[in-house]
Amino acid sequence: MPAETIAIGTELTSGAKLDTNSQWLSIELAAVGIPVHFHTTLADDLEANIHAFRIAVQRADLVIITGGLGPTLDDLTREALAKMLGVELVLHSPSLDIIQGMFSRRGREMPQRNVIQAMFPQGSTPIPNARGTAPGIWLEVPRENRLPCLIAALPGVPSEMKPMFRELVLPRVSSLGSGQVIRHARLQCFGLGESAAEELLGDITARGRDPEVGITVHEATITLRIVAQASSIEEANDKIASTRSQIVERLGDYIFGENDEELEDVVVRRLHQRNETLATCEGASGGLLARRLLKIDPERNVFRGGLAGLSIEALGQLLPHPQHSPGRQTTSVSRAGNLAAAVREQLQANYALAVSDRSQAGDSEDNPVAPSAEIALAHPQGIEVRELNLAGDPAIAQARLTKSALNLLRLHLKTK
Repeated sequence: MPAETIAIGTELTSGAKLDTNSQWLSIELAAVGIPVHFHTTLADDLEANIHAFRIAVQRADLVIITGGLGPTLDDLTREALAKMLGVELVLHSPSLDIIQGMFSRRGREMPQRNVIQAMFPQGSTPIPNARGTAPGIWLEVPRENRLPCLIAALPGVPSEMKPMFRELVLPRVSSLGSGQVIRHARLQCFGLGESAAEELLGDITARGRDPEVGITVHEATITLRIVAQASSIEEANDKIASTRSQIVERLGDYIFGENDEELEDVVVRRLHQRNETLATCEGASGGLLARRLLKIDPERNVFRGGLAGLSIEALGQLLPHPQHSPGRQTTSVSRAGNLAAAVREQLQANYALAVSDRSQAGDSEDNPVAPSAEIALAHPQGIEVRELNLAGDPAIAQARLTKSALNLLRLHLKTK
């Protein structure tokens, strides 16, 4: 049973807001075996709405509409549905009583305009809304030589839409699914490119494979999406577990987490488990590394703090020269390594990460030197330094730097 979601609102088509409703609905429908084949986003335009509804009825067996059910002039969903069906809007007195009761309990007089929210296309059924003044609309659209198309129109406000869908719409449509359940899992990877990951994975990412494995990349993090379909939750989970094991076998330490985990989540969790601390010194990442860590560790149980936003020279002047011990390799390391060692001593942390800019102008316009940076990790056994080539998209350079630094520490912790 293919489904379609339609999100209505000029704020969505203009880019002022994101359509998160369709994403959420697709996940919920997939869980009961109903695949969503189409996402449609519409501005507040009556003719465009009517046209899109007609298309959706022909290509989808289930259509979930969100938005356009308010009392204002730009709320056009009910009118568009009525015109698509060629029927009138009729007043549903019980719904009007409920809306009036909501205003009365708030000690307010109901504006006359709100009466429109109790108007429904003839032949449709109201979907009660216990959290707002906009009831939903349920209707079945007859189709020649086919089963009717089922339509549920819901408010666009997520806090109203989600419980209405789960409690009053999903029970009506869950039996219409394929009988298959769909489960999702994600593995997060860092340290290799998309093409390199695909080469290592081989046939695991082949089209038509069960489970399906897809690859997406965001700010140098590779996400492997595993989608399993089966007749039971247990069978789907078993498929995911088997594919996950194959991926881990092929990618190894490139995998750092699952689902929504970021590198900072993993690093902070492991340091907390070990009762160890971390400090930072940033000359090239604008304090992004510290911000990532503070978001995960606002109480600073692990993150001792750091320096950021100054030039490397200024940072070095603020830090005392580290006391060298035989185990340290500071005599031959870069300034990033020296800064990592210094901030580790200054803040008395178990570990310190430093990010240093190494950009150079090159010897000519035709022969520039690619921008680069150094990341360094200071730990009780010494200092590790890596040079990072920043050629590529400059918009994600700072994200690559901070993630590379965190990944350096993550890999070190795995060996200790």
